[in-house]
Amino acid sequence: MGDRGGLLERILHWLRAGYPEGVPQHDYVALLGILQRTLTADEVEQLAHRLRETRGSSVSDDEIRTLIRETALEEPSDTDIRRVASRLAEGGWPLQSTPVEATTDQKG
Repeated sequence: MGDRGGLLERILHWLRAGYPEGVPQHDYVALLGILQRTLTADEVEQLAHRLRETRGSSVSDDEIRTLIRETALEEPSDTDIRRVASRLAEGGWPLQSTPVEATTDQKG
């Protein structure tokens, strides 16, 4: 679990690069679906807090938790997943594998 902090930093970088104007609400469900493949629920929440801090948003901690909880219950469409995955790829997200696998592969 030693590199999990580094993983969160890389994902945060990819999100900022893929969504320089911030993540639009219509991408929340698909983005959460993609993030939950790699991150724990606590890490997703940490990431949301970090994004809020860097964007200067006035969204509260409780609002973030509620949004994650509500969004997690929704099922993203394949089209939404492809659209969000494309945005993340533009930011450098390694789509051929999870970020954890990509980190391991690079150590070669």
